[in-house]
Amino acid sequence: MTTTTVPATSTNFDLRTGLNDQRQPLRRRISDMAAMFSDEAAARSKAAVNDELMYEFYDMDVPPTSGDIAYGTSIVYPGRIGDEYYMTKGHFHEVLDTGEIYFCLSGEGYMLMENPEGDVQWERFVPGQGVYVPRRYAHRSINTSDSEPLITFFAFPGHAGHDYGTIEEKGFRKLCVAGASGPEFVDNPKWKAEA
Repeated sequence: MTTTTVPATSTNFDLRTGLNDQRQPLRRRISDMAAMFSDEAAARSKAAVNDELMYEFYDMDVPPTSGDIAYGTSIVYPGRIGDEYYMTKGHFHEVLDTGEIYFCLSGEGYMLMENPEGDVQWERFVPGQGVYVPRRYAHRSINTSDSEPLITFFAFPGHAGHDYGTIEEKGFRKLCVAGASGPEFVDNPKWKAEA
């Protein structure tokens, strides 16, 4: 007889805020994210005046095993550095051949995705919309609202892990910026190709 690694659980998320009162979130402020922005100097200058919370997420601490599913919520707050919208740091999975699903609870924005071979995709987040991130794709949530948080629910294989280092080193190939007629995706001048 096989035993389970975790007991069945019931998790409460506030559908309006994405918050969970049972766990502490991981939080990232402007100062934590400054190097991710095209205009890093502007980000550091803004952080020195008001080091706003850019995003937070709740990981429900599921064991990192292939038979389990990790899940939680992500809340990206509204704001910009110059024309560039607030976003998550973004990551590949350590086990590259694992996908992830996101479901938008409220707010609006985009999921930016790219694979190591250079394919770049983005999908819109609106309430009630699910976005599937294919295996091998780094992904980043971007809030394009001027006033509301972008709140998503996510789930991925428990053993997938997170590779933030590649994004910290290279960045994403594209940036999401506020254009004349709405959000636009443009080339990232800081993106670093393989040496």
